[in-house]
Amino acid sequence: MIKLIKSSFYKEKDTRKALSDFVLSAENMSMDKECAKFEEGFAKKQGRKYAVFVNSGSSANLALIQALLNLGELKKGDKVGFSALTWATNVMPLIQLGLEPVAIDCELDTLNISPETLSEKTGGIDALFITNVLGFSDRMDEIKKMCDERGVLLLEDNCESLGSITKGVRLGNFGFASTFSCFVGHQFSTIEGGMICTDDEDLHQMLLMVRAHGWNRNLKPEHQQKLREKHNIHPFYDKYTFHELGYNIRPMEINGFLGNVQLGYWDEIVGKREANFRRFHESAQKNPEIIPLEIGHMDVISNFAMPLVFKNEEAYLEYRKKFEDAEVEIRPIISGEIISHPFYKKHSIKEEETPNARLVHVRGFYFGNNPELDESEVEFLCNLLENK
Repeated sequence: MIKLIKSSFYKEKDTRKALSDFVLSAENMSMDKECAKFEEGFAKKQGRKYAVFVNSGSSANLALIQALLNLGELKKGDKVGFSALTWATNVMPLIQLGLEPVAIDCELDTLNISPETLSEKTGGIDALFITNVLGFSDRMDEIKKMCDERGVLLLEDNCESLGSITKGVRLGNFGFASTFSCFVGHQFSTIEGGMICTDDEDLHQMLLMVRAHGWNRNLKPEHQQKLREKHNIHPFYDKYTFHELGYNIRPMEINGFLGNVQLGYWDEIVGKREANFRRFHESAQKNPEIIPLEIGHMDVISNFAMPLVFKNEEAYLEYRKKFEDAEVEIRPIISGEIISHPFYKKHSIKEEETPNARLVHVRGFYFGNNPELDESEVEFLCNLLENK
């Protein structure tokens, strides 16, 4: 069987050995030096000033929205656009934290929000939490320009697109802040883990508080002193004073150590995922039943999984059965049209329609793309795509 993923992390044997040695020798397992080192290395590689490591990509989304509310960058009741084709925890924090979610449809040839689908909603939203789907984006340079011109706060959920580049810019570097997932099966695994990146120092300091109960003990000394003076906190109580709304979503040193090991493989992982994708894409283009992807604006495609959306239901059912019979693990594209899920119907305040996301939901699936696929597996998948 060709599974979605093969290993818990890239170069698993070597990584497990290094992890075993670390566990046996480490003095501290709670968040400490390895996590800090991983944050520094991740920020440098991504090309942003700051990175904050948390215990999952979902927590990264929650922490980012909470931090923006704490800072006043967002206010309760603000309307926040989000990608209709996304994962649940991109939109759940918006509902949980008192914001009004506004679903924005995707394009069938990019699977992402485009300037055209966004233009229908930008007059009525205060922020956009866009998902960069499966390693792809639409024309993000134009989307950023639209948001800047219309005063819309741009945020990126880049949990599926670590390493992708469009118009010379890494995905995750267009917005005020961006989130990443290091869950098993994503481009970059620390077993569980997530990252938030930004260039804004105030947001960075707030995220450090949100990550750990709302206290100040992880801040720079000058920021700690400002808070002590502002609230007249006696030194005896300082470490146990809670300044902002927060959570306990700290990672462990094990996660940080794994991140530091895997950072050394970043380029290799991305390169192999892209090479596999280019071959899958070439084969898919030969199949008239599959809606073609538009990728001309992408410089690097760090493909999370290979999506297939079919032009009619008959072809969709035929190929779904074909892949299943061939023992290729497949699943819906992300979670399909998110507004059709029970939680969203229960909590949404208005009826919405996202017909393209709906079509992806009922006529699409994806199969795994990972850097450990061998030549025979890639060739086998390409043959399935070409209907040989």
